[in-house]
Amino acid sequence: VNLTPREKDKLLISVAAMVARRRLERGVKLNYPEAVSLISDFVVEGARDGTSVAQLMSDGAHLLTAEQVMDGVPEMIPEVQVEATFPDGTKLVTVHNPVRDGASTIKPGEVKTLDGSITLNAGTDAIVLTVANKGDRPIQVGSH
Repeated sequence: VNLTPREKDKLLISVAAMVARRRLERGVKLNYPEAVSLISDFVVEGARDGTSVAQLMSDGAHLLTAEQVMDGVPEMIPEVQVEATFPDGTKLVTVHNPVRDGASTIKPGEVKTLDGSITLNAGTDAIVLTVANKGDRPIQVGSH
């Protein structure tokens, strides 16, 4: 079978969405790629069936709940954009805030620190090291 790059992408999304559906059926929470693929596949298949862009945007935003995805995933997906083929041509469909209801206390990439200060390498002596590169290529000196 000779597939175009676009057809390969659609097939990959479709397979990833099948995996996501099986995981949902087992009660497993979806990660970021699974959630995005499920929403994308919903839009692609809906377009193929002739569903309107407005309807896909609305329904796609209610496909998943925060309880069905891992913590932090809703915040990672502010929107999903899919180029889908409708009976009257290809259109860009944007689903805004596709994972709704439920506010997570986890923000992806957030750094949490303890109050107070931290002393690194307390009680150890510092080592001073002189390094010379006599080669013709750059080197990198690390701490480990």
